[in-house]
Amino acid sequence: MSLKSKIESLLFITNHPIPLSRLAELTGASKDEVKKELDNLFVEYDLKEKGINIQKIGNNYEMVTNSENGKIVADFLKEEVTGELTPASLETLTVIAYRGPITRTELELIRGVNCAIILRNLMMRGLIEEIEDKQQMVAKYQITFDFLKHLGINETSQLPDFIRLNSNESMEQILNQEVKSDNEAEGNQ
Repeated sequence: MSLKSKIESLLFITNHPIPLSRLAELTGASKDEVKKELDNLFVEYDLKEKGINIQKIGNNYEMVTNSENGKIVADFLKEEVTGELTPASLETLTVIAYRGPITRTELELIRGVNCAIILRNLMMRGLIEEIEDKQQMVAKYQITFDFLKHLGINETSQLPDFIRLNSNESMEQILNQEVKSDNEAEGNQ
């Protein structure tokens, strides 16, 4: 894959700005190489007929929808926020409720699919929130007070079968093994 392709994918899947230094770290390229590709992408996406644009503030970059499509996007998002949750959203919400706070990587290991859009939708609905784990330097997701209110419970331990599902040892082993494998793979690069 080309550096441009890698950067484009990273900008697409995230729901917040990414610093140039983090993009360089993730792609394994130098900051200068990443900056050159970002400048090219910025120009390429800065067209009126494009549905996606790239915004930059300082050394932070983010992929966003074209502002001229604001009404159609707002109508769609309103429908997404007020409509029923999809089975995939319910599954993701359940995993976060029982296993949270949980990283996106852990969540995707459990579900086996990319969860970026589902996480965004659940956050827009106010059912989950992103918190920063300063010790591990990673974002984690947890349920919100609004979610608890919606269910009519006061704490997560009141969820059905919470103790058994929250302390599933085989799930912990799977997550720990995968994190260990990822760390070893990064060490070999």
